[in-house]
Amino acid sequence: MSAKPDNPNYKVVAENRRARREYAIEDDLECGIMLEGSEVKSLREGGANIAESYASVENGELWLINSYIAPYKQAKTFGHDERRKRKLLVSRRELSRLWSETARKGMTLVPLVLYFNHRGIAKIKIGVAKGKKLADKRATEAKRDWNRQKQRLLKQQSR
Repeated sequence: MSAKPDNPNYKVVAENRRARREYAIEDDLECGIMLEGSEVKSLREGGANIAESYASVENGELWLINSYIAPYKQAKTFGHDERRKRKLLVSRRELSRLWSETARKGMTLVPLVLYFNHRGIAKIKIGVAKGKKLADKRATEAKRDWNRQKQRLLKQQSR
């Protein structure tokens, strides 16, 4: 992230750790997200999950589907639906690029991280990704393990 970690407004609310394991992420994009008041307050308390969610372009708009934002206890009468579709805000050019990559190239739009930026506005980072096969996942793990082993060896030699 580009924001400084000491900024009081910057806060990561939810992270999709499985996304980097399940998908080969080729590009990412920061989007705004349309939320209700009770959803924002719930996010400030940290009650969200984007692990099972995905984004899709429908009727010329970008939507976040199946994301979970916990109900806000103080908003009894004016609460929100926890798993409703939430509209994502991107420019027309970005929207057309995302639509072409999902429709033509068979890519998937995966939410990577949901956070409040340095101005205190809720944002979500969407990754344009291609699904990994089992062999690809194993190769990634083997490469990561080898890099760890290599670092250990270099550390032992420098002593």
